[in-house]
Amino acid sequence: MTSIGRGVLATGTALVLAIGTGCARESGFAGLRFTVAEGLNSNEFVREGPVAAHLVLRSGRDPRMVVAFPAGDSGVGVWFAPLSAPAAWTVTGAPQPRRESDSRGRPLYGIAFEATIAAPELVLNQAILSSVRVLRDFDQYGTVAPEVLVAPTVSGNTLGWARDRLDGAPGYRLTITVTDGSVRPGGTALAAGADGRIGLRISSLTGDTPLTPLPGNDLLNGTQRRLGSAENTLAYLGYREKFLAGSWHFDTYFGRDTLISLMLLMPVLAPAAVDAGLDSVLTRLSPDGRVAHEESVSEHAILQHRRQDGTASAAPIYDYAMIDETYLLAPVIAAYLLDDRAGSAQARDYFRADPRRATDLVGNLRRVVATAGAFARDPRYANLIGLPPGQAAGQWRDSADGLAGGWYPYDVNCILVPAALEAAARLAGSGLLDPALGAADRAALAQAAADATIWRSTAARLFSVTMGTADAARAATAYATEVGVRPDDALAALGSNPFSFNAIALDADGGPIPVVHSDEVFDLLFGAPAPEALAREIAIMAAPFPLGLTTGAGVLVANPVFADPDVRQRFTAHDYHGTVAWSWVQAAFAAGLNRQLARTDLPGAVRDQLIVARKALWQTIDAVAPMRNSELWSWIYRDGAYQPVAFGAETADVTESDAAQLWSTAYLAIAPP
Repeated sequence: MTSIGRGVLATGTALVLAIGTGCARESGFAGLRFTVAEGLNSNEFVREGPVAAHLVLRSGRDPRMVVAFPAGDSGVGVWFAPLSAPAAWTVTGAPQPRRESDSRGRPLYGIAFEATIAAPELVLNQAILSSVRVLRDFDQYGTVAPEVLVAPTVSGNTLGWARDRLDGAPGYRLTITVTDGSVRPGGTALAAGADGRIGLRISSLTGDTPLTPLPGNDLLNGTQRRLGSAENTLAYLGYREKFLAGSWHFDTYFGRDTLISLMLLMPVLAPAAVDAGLDSVLTRLSPDGRVAHEESVSEHAILQHRRQDGTASAAPIYDYAMIDETYLLAPVIAAYLLDDRAGSAQARDYFRADPRRATDLVGNLRRVVATAGAFARDPRYANLIGLPPGQAAGQWRDSADGLAGGWYPYDVNCILVPAALEAAARLAGSGLLDPALGAADRAALAQAAADATIWRSTAARLFSVTMGTADAARAATAYATEVGVRPDDALAALGSNPFSFNAIALDADGGPIPVVHSDEVFDLLFGAPAPEALAREIAIMAAPFPLGLTTGAGVLVANPVFADPDVRQRFTAHDYHGTVAWSWVQAAFAAGLNRQLARTDLPGAVRDQLIVARKALWQTIDAVAPMRNSELWSWIYRDGAYQPVAFGAETADVTESDAAQLWSTAYLAIAPP
């Protein structure tokens, strides 16, 4: 795969798969500089001293410049009016760390860089200096809180935007100087020079408090695979205060992303990094033990407080709407303190060092056993864990259509709840939590293992879907025609047996929604399924699309082959949780296969099936290796083969993929067999 360096060719299918990564890294991750070109976006990452910044230059017909800062999840961005023809950005002066002072002498940190674009004119549409969440909402929905907007000042060929944060704290500054071309009268547009290009020198700064990077020996333990791009990404996203979920869209704490990343990366993380990640989750628990999904900090928190209580407080606000994360904490912390060699060696010191950790964890375990009790006593669908009222999402498929309108997610109810109950029982039995356990807690946790058995033996039956051979073949053939692929391999894999799988979710009336999905990876990571169940899970994941999930461009996270037409229209290769590939899912599949193959109770035929599936999976992983650190990607089918496409390169894509994603660095800990 050819690296396209700092320039991005912005013409149609030339962008199908265009990722180039180069890096320069100081010893111990003290400083970072690396480049990722993906789809229409050129990404430049810088972290040095108090500066951490991610520059995104988007080429094509809708040019854009965004600089996202981990500090305060803040950023600045400029959106330009659509062009009549695609144009490409080229970075001509690499981003350099910069420190300035605001009008009151307070420090601002950021970057300065130079870039050109081959366009006759750039008409300014909107400049925004605020929270990354404000920027991403404008980018996706075109809406912005008016109180964060500020008019530019114009001085010759320089445009400047600057303002304090809404609470008066140090804010943001953006300066654009035209070095080739000119500023139109009134400052509303930039015109090209005689060479047909617009040259810019740009300075972008934030006043939010910098985060504290984890140095190399506190981040990785030295046993990781030598994957420079993944090490760069993890180093850029890893801080003592928290891990960032991804950049540019998610430059702050996300509970689910943190926990899944810790689970996958645990073998190669230094204890200080695991502790930092777990502490970020524990300190954000709700009073009743729920894991926080996302946080609002800095100016986004101020905006929320202004609307909720009329104050200008910057106190963080946590979102507890997701239901899966609450059941992820116990399995992950048990894997660390009870199963991981480094974690178990310091398990007692972990709680002695900070007794609040045990108190917080017990609060979470208390919620796990309490919410699981109804189904354990009366195992019917109405007692499963459902989405909060009014919510369309509640687990990792957190887009509006990710569960196809489902109410009771499969992964939460069939895998994560019993896994959390089992982990709760193990943690209680370890004695590690004794100082924090009251009599009522001991009694409740004593029932956890038995409740887990009931959940595991009964919940999945409610989600089971079986298609007769003829019906499955008919559906796969029709769907293949609908999406423009050949069904031959899928039909061969079907053979003469009915096709059985677990629905992605149940609807509000308990009916299974027949979307084939990848959430069995959680069972591979956290469960010990019976051999026959394990064989079925692997068969579904490994079966060729459009029957199963495997393509030459990656393992897809969903396949609506048996769903109604309206559902199929919401699960396309352009949808965030549609027929697309997510890097972490492939990594979890690989890690889960390794975990299951370590068992000693598997029949030879099942073990052989897993070995064959693992070999095929790694062929797929290697085929899309340039995409590995990305959040997700799509595909096209051409000349009888699947080809990966950067998500966001097509106008039909609902959003764009992050070039740096925390859980996509999992391959540092997962090696080919």
